[in-house]
Amino acid sequence: MTAQTVQQGDLVTVIGLEVHVQLETNTKIFCGCSTDPADGPNEHVCPVCLGLPGALPVLNEAAVEAAVKIGKAIDADIPEETRFHRKNYYYPDLPKNFQITQYDEPICQDGELEVAVEGERREITIERAHLEEDPGSLQHVGGSIDTADYTLVDYNRAGTPLMEIVTAPDFRSPQEVRAFLAELEEVLEYLGVFDAERDGSLRIDANLSIVDGEEVDGNGSIGREALEAANRTEVKNISSHKGAEKALAYEETRQKNAVRRGREVEQETRHWDESRGITVSMRSKEAEKDYRYFREADLPPLRVSHWKDEITIPELPKARRERFGEEYGLGEEAASKLTSTKQVADFYEDVASAFDPDLAATWVADELLGELNYRDMDVTDLEGRLDEVARLVELVATDEITAKNAKEVVLRGMLDDGDEPDAIVEREALGKTDEDEVQTAVVEAIEENPDAVADYEAGEGGAINFLVGQVMQKTGGSADPGDVNGLLRAELED
Repeated sequence: MTAQTVQQGDLVTVIGLEVHVQLETNTKIFCGCSTDPADGPNEHVCPVCLGLPGALPVLNEAAVEAAVKIGKAIDADIPEETRFHRKNYYYPDLPKNFQITQYDEPICQDGELEVAVEGERREITIERAHLEEDPGSLQHVGGSIDTADYTLVDYNRAGTPLMEIVTAPDFRSPQEVRAFLAELEEVLEYLGVFDAERDGSLRIDANLSIVDGEEVDGNGSIGREALEAANRTEVKNISSHKGAEKALAYEETRQKNAVRRGREVEQETRHWDESRGITVSMRSKEAEKDYRYFREADLPPLRVSHWKDEITIPELPKARRERFGEEYGLGEEAASKLTSTKQVADFYEDVASAFDPDLAATWVADELLGELNYRDMDVTDLEGRLDEVARLVELVATDEITAKNAKEVVLRGMLDDGDEPDAIVEREALGKTDEDEVQTAVVEAIEENPDAVADYEAGEGGAINFLVGQVMQKTGGSADPGDVNGLLRAELED
């Protein structure tokens, strides 16, 4: 942890996370039901995921492979053998009245993930990551969980494979949580075990408590006794980076206000109501003993040694960012943009191998991603068309069209209308004007605008911009503005 300057009387926020990641598998973790979205409720169900008597679970190998990949990515200890347990509790979305999960022998433990927080990179400890089945989903009709007229249960999601990633209480602010979740999601997408576009694919439970500053040592750490003594709340129903930051900012303020007023913070589970921007009390917080864990008798111990040895993982975002800096000379901001998803990073490398890496970085990180973000799109929306974007960069690199026209006419036409770049160039007559035509337009602009020329000679810098605009108008926007600026200055100072 980072050292913090805190004193007695200061209120320090302590946050730990339980992140539930839906793994990308074709079928559920203990049965053959599809994990694809269903057309209606309770369609992708069977005796196993409905918990009917006599139905036995069979472990999905693909879920184990995904778990091992995650363990390797977070540099976790993956034991030779792991076991499943039953976590016993009653809730309407849990058809068996217990959840098959892992308890004291998880498939991954003692890992870490490096994140950037306010320009400083540090490690967040991941205490454990384990496999489990997802419950069903509740649909609150006529309101939220505390205001609904009634609630419906859909078991399509029951049995979907989850990886629960549990961090140490290392976070000291909601902003740090958001940074961690963004980094974690990038890693999961690079591994190919997670689809951020799938509804409910990432769900967060966050434990937050407030401790006195005197409990924080010189390294920014807080003793276990102080953590255990502090009442904490568990905030549920968080489903995004932004939602986590907003929910925890509200809960942080609520608890600090209570402490300052001399009131005790109750240890409880609270629900994040995103529509109202508040957390609401759900129930008292369960303790570990309340779940009465015991070993799952229908699943034998799982030996994972051969998975550990055989499974490999791709180059991860952190390593790729560093390589982009070393190999292509990119700054940290550009490298971060270009490694935000594996698809973007792969595409950048394809373009950089054919053209100048700086030009490729400008067009992919700034122009392309900027236009996609404006339209609420991402690179996956250009699947099968990335060669067209490469062709657009080629047109700029070979000076066949101006950068201005490439962005404002060609790229936008490609995204809005689905046209190919060469077709747009031909239709809009965007080919660059030859040098003689540009020079002629420069001379005409100077002769036709004596007032602007006089202003320029008097030291008014804006006059040159007016003259550039006149030349661009004469050439139909096909001249390069930078070249025009240079030709004008040369002609005016001759």
